Amino acid sequence: NVQLYGPTNFSPVINHVAKFAQVYQTDPSNYFVLLIITDGIITDFEETKGALVNASSLPMSVIIVGVGNEDFSAMEILDGDNGRLQSNGQLAKRDIVQFVELRKFVQSGQGWNKALLAKAVLAEIPSQVCSWMKSNGFNPRPRT
Repeated sequence: NVQLYGPTNFSPVINHVAKFAQVYQTDPSNYFVLLIITDGIITDFEETKGALVNASSLPMSVIIVGVGNEDFSAMEILDGDNGRLQSNGQLAKRDIVQFVELRKFVQSGQGWNKALLAKAVLAEIPSQVCSWMKSNGFNPRPRT
């Protein structure tokens, strides 16, 4: 059993992973994916938006999985599917967030659909990696 509790602050962990990504931003063989599992509404929403906008030029993606029955509508803003995220007038360089609500994959009496959940969680990672590589002038290595 995992006990989740608040406050729910995302910006410290995003900034922490961004420091690692910053070290490797000239190396196309390193890309970071941060998985955040949350049962609550973000308590540092504005700081989180700022951290994500700042990290949007780095080799990283953030996957957020919402568990429980909270209202996760604010997470859709972070996802960037309906327009690029912005903070303090600065636009994100690219979309680096994928938000998925776990409850959408729970089937009544049958548990949860792991395959569909995995597909949704990882859906944007390939395009996010490619957009980062393209924006930084990196080309895929030829197959050997």
